[in-house]
Amino acid sequence: MMIILGWCRSCTKLFVVTLFLFFTLACGLTQGLTDRSGPTPTVSLGSGGAEKEDSAAIIEENTPENDAPTPPADSAETPAPTVESQTTPDNATADTTRRPDQPATLADNQIFILPGDDPPTMDPHLSGDAASAEYVVEIYSGLMVYDKDLNLVPDIAESYEISDDGLVYTFNLKEEAVFQDGKPIRAEDFKWSFERACDPATGSHTADTYLGDIVGCRAKLQGEADEVEGVTVIDDLTLELTIDEPKGFFLAKMTYPTAYVLDRETVEGDPEWYLQPNGSGPFKLAEFAPDEGAIVLQRNENYYGEPKPTLERVIYLVNTPINLMTGYEEGLSSLGLSGGFYFDAIPLGVSQLSRATDPNNPLSKEFMSEPSLNVSYIGFNVAQEPFDDPLVRQAFNLALDKQRMVRLVFQDTVPVANGIVPPSMPGYENPDLSDFEFDPERALELIAESSYGDPSELPEITLHVSGTGGAVGPLVESIVESFKQNLGVEISVEQVPWEQFLRELNDPNTPYQMYQLGWIADYPDPQNFLEVLFHSESSQNHGNYSNPELDALLDQARATQDEQERQALYQQAEQLILEDAAWIPLYFGVENWLVKPYVYGFRIPPIKIPKFQYISIAEH
Repeated sequence: MMIILGWCRSCTKLFVVTLFLFFTLACGLTQGLTDRSGPTPTVSLGSGGAEKEDSAAIIEENTPENDAPTPPADSAETPAPTVESQTTPDNATADTTRRPDQPATLADNQIFILPGDDPPTMDPHLSGDAASAEYVVEIYSGLMVYDKDLNLVPDIAESYEISDDGLVYTFNLKEEAVFQDGKPIRAEDFKWSFERACDPATGSHTADTYLGDIVGCRAKLQGEADEVEGVTVIDDLTLELTIDEPKGFFLAKMTYPTAYVLDRETVEGDPEWYLQPNGSGPFKLAEFAPDEGAIVLQRNENYYGEPKPTLERVIYLVNTPINLMTGYEEGLSSLGLSGGFYFDAIPLGVSQLSRATDPNNPLSKEFMSEPSLNVSYIGFNVAQEPFDDPLVRQAFNLALDKQRMVRLVFQDTVPVANGIVPPSMPGYENPDLSDFEFDPERALELIAESSYGDPSELPEITLHVSGTGGAVGPLVESIVESFKQNLGVEISVEQVPWEQFLRELNDPNTPYQMYQLGWIADYPDPQNFLEVLFHSESSQNHGNYSNPELDALLDQARATQDEQERQALYQQAEQLILEDAAWIPLYFGVENWLVKPYVYGFRIPPIKIPKFQYISIAEH
């Protein structure tokens, strides 16, 4: 699952941290690195950011440079996703989806600099948000992976076989696959990794969702078994996984961080192993100092896969005191990084889109836009008053003017969400889907028909959002104001730090009545939205929503092998969720970026997958 919150990545200004610490780190990062045109960069001082939830949905930073927030993006949960627009703006002139793969001549130094977020965790088995997944998918790897074109292909697996009954998956591992220190990866490493992820002592909130299909995983998670029965080591290079029923999306789940292989010796040798991990992905973690301003990835020279990375380093500047557009257009000299260093790519906020898409502006040739498989929403906890009453939930849906919200907050650059599954989901359409239209009069009628009888009889309501003080931002302000004007209900807003926000959401007894969040797909299948987020037995069902009719539809869809029949069942399930008002869907996501013309192979993937191994820097 990938959760998105109101993520920093979409902000035009990153949060400010102590300059001295950042400059100290900057010096250390640039040791041995030269300007792409030759000289060594100079620094003035010493050395020193998919639940799959996405922090992008809570886009609330309110600065002069970011007067309109960038909508969220990125399954894993994200603070609400950053959704810029479902289509490329009409006046964009360049190819806005991708760059050529290879330059004619490579730059001497392959260094890629971009803004980043401070992740809640760097442990893949605990990763469930987009900020964490951004780094984890580059450092680790698993049996399967999505390539740059979103094809599901073997990764550490050389090949696989599926039994006729669809229950047994046999993976033949690559003999050349190694951890970054050169140690061979064997079937026993996967066995240990899956056992660790399913161990309740690990505390993974994603193991049930992504490994729970394996026979015995849930029993171990619940303390009823000491071993995951369905994981069998046949020999060093052969791993067998037995699942509980046929599922067409099981292989896709093997791309999720919870299914990544870990080096047992490293994990058991140091409680903080994740700060100096022995991963197996295309990059390795070179520096982890988000509090001091940066997270640095370095090319894994022992990487077994293809293509081998061209980039030497990827430098994420985190919590830095510089406006992103300034760092992109004028360079990073204000951070003490002289010698021609710039942000090589930045996500765009709404307020910058008019410049970036103006065909008369040179920036338009550096503009890229791509729909993201994410949705931003208001969630209801149906186990708490007043949202235990479906009439109240329906009334709140009717009382929010989403068209006006998108117009005022996002300048009509994002599409209103009239459902749960993003329209960019490959192979899925729901053209007859019916959502609540804005109707404040009917909303008041439903409150009158509800068990509360009148808005004045509703209990106090608090909307929880991710944040750390200050203004909550125009999105939340517009939502709260809409409920006040149209229902006469005062909503309190409480900001909670992102890590705490996720932890409390993952608690089945969460204290939140309603919350703003976003979800980005872990894999391109409607099941990853509808079943993962709404089935009564799903650990990602933060709102405690339970509907036996919906469960039956989702169970049937899960077991159905006929693709058309499966899609039809998901269409029914999506309609049922909307009618029961389990959420208020807000908007769908599109990511907009500026990317320097000397950056080749850059793509904006709609989900969190490895991307830096495809990027190179041209001579310029």
